[in-house]
Amino acid sequence: MQPFRLDPGRRMSDAVRIGNLIFLAGQIPVDLSADIAVQTRQVLDAIDGVMARFGGSKSDLVSVQVWLSDMADFQGMNAVWDTWVDQENPPARATCGVALARPGMRVEMVAVANLVEVPSK
Repeated sequence: MQPFRLDPGRRMSDAVRIGNLIFLAGQIPVDLSADIAVQTRQVLDAIDGVMARFGGSKSDLVSVQVWLSDMADFQGMNAVWDTWVDQENPPARATCGVALARPGMRVEMVAVANLVEVPSK
Protein backbone atom coordinates (compact mmCIF):
# COMPACT_ATOMS: atom_id res chain seq x y z
CA MET A 1 0.00 0.00 0.00
CA GLN A 2 1.48 3.32 -1.09
CA PRO A 3 1.21 6.32 1.24
CA PHE A 4 -0.40 9.51 -0.07
CA ARG A 5 1.53 12.63 0.95
CA LEU A 6 -0.39 15.89 1.27
CA ASP A 7 1.65 18.87 0.07
CA PRO A 8 5.06 17.22 0.35
CA GLY A 9 7.97 19.59 0.77
CA ARG A 10 11.71 19.26 1.06
CA ARG A 11 11.57 18.41 4.78
CA MET A 12 8.07 17.12 5.39
CA SER A 13 4.52 16.62 4.20
CA ASP A 14 1.54 18.39 5.79
CA ALA A 15 0.00 14.96 6.34
CA VAL A 16 0.45 11.39 5.19
CA ARG A 17 -2.36 8.92 4.59
CA ILE A 18 -1.74 5.20 4.53
CA GLY A 19 -4.89 3.14 4.29
CA ASN A 20 -7.43 4.65 6.64
CA LEU A 21 -4.83 6.31 8.88
CA ILE A 22 -3.87 9.96 8.50
CA PHE A 23 -0.80 11.31 10.29
CA LEU A 24 -0.85 15.11 10.54
CA ALA A 25 2.38 17.06 10.82
CA GLY A 26 2.65 19.44 13.75
CA GLN A 27 0.01 22.12 13.30
CA ILE A 28 1.13 25.55 14.44
CA PRO A 29 -0.43 28.98 14.95
CA VAL A 30 -0.20 31.75 12.38
CA ASP A 31 0.08 34.70 14.80
CA LEU A 32 3.03 34.15 17.10
CA SER A 33 2.28 37.37 18.98
CA ALA A 34 -1.21 36.20 20.01
CA ASP A 35 -2.27 34.79 23.37
CA ILE A 36 -2.85 31.08 24.00
CA ALA A 37 -6.58 31.25 23.19
CA VAL A 38 -6.00 32.72 19.73
CA GLN A 39 -3.06 30.44 18.98
CA THR A 40 -5.01 27.37 20.08
CA ARG A 41 -7.95 28.36 17.87
CA GLN A 42 -5.58 28.80 14.91
CA VAL A 43 -4.03 25.37 15.47
CA LEU A 44 -7.46 23.71 15.74
CA ASP A 45 -8.58 25.51 12.58
CA ALA A 46 -5.48 24.12 10.84
CA ILE A 47 -6.37 20.59 11.99
CA ASP A 48 -9.92 21.11 10.69
CA GLY A 49 -8.49 22.27 7.36
CA VAL A 50 -6.23 19.26 6.90
CA MET A 51 -9.01 16.86 7.86
CA ALA A 52 -11.42 18.52 5.44
CA ARG A 53 -8.93 18.00 2.61
CA PHE A 54 -9.18 14.26 3.28
CA GLY A 55 -12.96 14.37 3.52
CA GLY A 56 -12.87 13.92 7.28
CA SER A 57 -13.37 15.97 10.41
CA LYS A 58 -12.28 16.29 14.03
CA SER A 59 -14.61 13.37 14.78
CA ASP A 60 -12.13 11.11 12.95
CA LEU A 61 -9.21 12.02 15.24
CA VAL A 62 -7.97 9.14 17.37
CA SER A 63 -4.94 10.75 19.01
CA VAL A 64 -3.67 14.28 19.61
CA GLN A 65 -0.42 15.38 21.22
CA VAL A 66 -0.54 18.95 22.53
CA TRP A 67 2.77 20.67 23.05
CA LEU A 68 2.84 23.87 25.12
CA SER A 69 5.85 26.13 25.49
CA ASP A 70 4.59 27.02 28.99
CA MET A 71 2.40 24.69 31.05
CA ALA A 72 0.84 27.81 32.61
CA ASP A 73 -1.14 27.97 29.32
CA PHE A 74 -2.78 24.58 30.03
CA GLN A 75 -6.09 26.01 31.28
CA GLY A 76 -6.29 28.59 28.49
CA MET A 77 -5.64 25.95 25.84
CA ASN A 78 -8.21 23.61 27.42
CA ALA A 79 -10.86 26.34 27.44
CA VAL A 80 -10.61 26.58 23.64
CA TRP A 81 -10.17 22.82 23.17
CA ASP A 82 -13.33 22.08 25.17
CA THR A 83 -15.47 24.23 22.85
CA TRP A 84 -13.95 22.57 19.77
CA VAL A 85 -13.60 18.86 20.54
CA ASP A 86 -16.34 16.46 19.45
CA GLN A 87 -17.74 15.47 22.86
CA GLU A 88 -19.15 12.24 21.39
CA ASN A 89 -15.83 11.24 19.77
CA PRO A 90 -12.94 12.73 21.74
CA PRO A 91 -9.47 11.53 20.75
CA ALA A 92 -6.91 10.16 23.15
CA ARG A 93 -4.76 13.11 24.17
CA ALA A 94 -1.51 13.95 25.89
CA THR A 95 -0.22 17.41 26.79
CA CYS A 96 3.36 18.26 27.64
CA GLY A 97 5.58 21.27 28.08
CA VAL A 98 8.35 21.57 25.50
CA ALA A 99 10.65 24.11 23.90
CA LEU A 100 8.92 24.94 20.60
CA ALA A 101 10.74 25.78 17.37
CA ARG A 102 9.92 29.49 17.04
CA PRO A 103 9.91 32.37 19.51
CA GLY A 104 6.34 33.33 20.43
CA MET A 105 4.89 29.93 19.52
CA ARG A 106 2.83 28.84 22.50
CA VAL A 107 1.20 25.66 21.16
CA GLU A 108 1.69 22.97 18.54
CA MET A 109 -0.45 19.88 18.00
CA VAL A 110 0.27 16.56 16.28
CA ALA A 111 -2.69 14.35 15.39
CA VAL A 112 -3.55 10.94 14.01
CA ALA A 113 -6.93 10.21 12.44
CA ASN A 114 -8.73 7.14 11.19
CA LEU A 115 -11.15 7.52 8.27
CA VAL A 116 -13.59 4.66 8.03
CA GLU A 117 -14.11 5.40 4.35
CA VAL A 118 -11.09 6.84 2.58
CA PRO A 119 -12.08 9.19 -0.27
CA SER A 120 -10.37 8.39 -3.57
CA LYS A 121 -7.76 10.89 -4.71
